[in-house]
Amino acid sequence: MAAYRVREPFATRWADNDQYGHLNNTVYYQAMDTAINAWMIRAGGLDPTGGDAIALCAASSCEFTASAGFPEPLEVGIGIERLGSSSITWALGILRAGEPDPIATGRFVHVFVDSANRRPTPIPAAIRSAVESQLLPV
Repeated sequence: MAAYRVREPFATRWADNDQYGHLNNTVYYQAMDTAINAWMIRAGGLDPTGGDAIALCAASSCEFTASAGFPEPLEVGIGIERLGSSSITWALGILRAGEPDPIATGRFVHVFVDSANRRPTPIPAAIRSAVESQLLPV
């Protein structure tokens, strides 16, 4: 559990299961995207509808090692692979609630842009501070 200093709960839903009887791969991406943004809103004050800067996903990936399905409670582990001046590369894990080993690992690259002109802008100070204090290794 030490690899992810922050873990966000992710409740699976009935509709998340696909015809193969497990969570559809798109659900993993939704879980990761939701966890990152919920954490940035809560810990860093991100305002996605009225703030000066927003975070746009420039790249994402996910690798699966085991399957899950509704009604399993899951968690998204959040870590940092790289903290740049205008971008964050998130290291993510989908975990069964309370378990140490991820069933999937993911990576998101967010680029911060000015909400008006969509040009790159520095990571907002409050988000950078939250990342440095809560997510970077001690």
